[in-house]
Amino acid sequence: MSESYDFLFKFLVIGSAGTGKSCLLHHFIENKFKADSSHTIGVEFGSRVVNVGGRSVKLQIWDTAGQERFSRETYNALTNWLTDARTLASPNIIILLAGNKKDLEDDREVNFLEASRFAQENELIFLETSALTGENVEEAFLKCAKSILAKIEIGELDPERVGSGIQYGDVSLRRLNRQHQQQRHPNCSC
Repeated sequence: MSESYDFLFKFLVIGSAGTGKSCLLHHFIENKFKADSSHTIGVEFGSRVVNVGGRSVKLQIWDTAGQERFSRETYNALTNWLTDARTLASPNIIILLAGNKKDLEDDREVNFLEASRFAQENELIFLETSALTGENVEEAFLKCAKSILAKIEIGELDPERVGSGIQYGDVSLRRLNRQHQQQRHPNCSC
């Protein structure tokens, strides 16, 4: 029997190599640190059903291979990653900047204020995370999911639009939404 959920949200984890993308994914899915992590070649995948605002949401998370190492350069590459994401995805995309490896405070090259300011200037959600300790890992994925759900509820995102990265979880919910739209717009063939 397959899992039942109201929505499916596709997440894409992008960024430079060595920043802990695979470890964040693993910690979120398995609730533990992946100590033997090697560099991702191609794409890794994981999914988990979570409760978001009383709705059951399946998060389908795609982890991509990066291109650089954990350092100041990974922060400097953010603008390029951001441009790619906004160019290739839905215009209403939700983007979270995860400042990972928070547990390595002594090795920090980008301070919280600088990263926070970058996120604010680029309209990103920002959290510092640690895949090692689990700090803010769950919150990062749930915060994105809540933002997506809010955009669905106000009509900025449409689960029936191909390429939106979101979809309804079952046929009955889809039917209910169509009925609701027809009630709001009786003369429309929505």
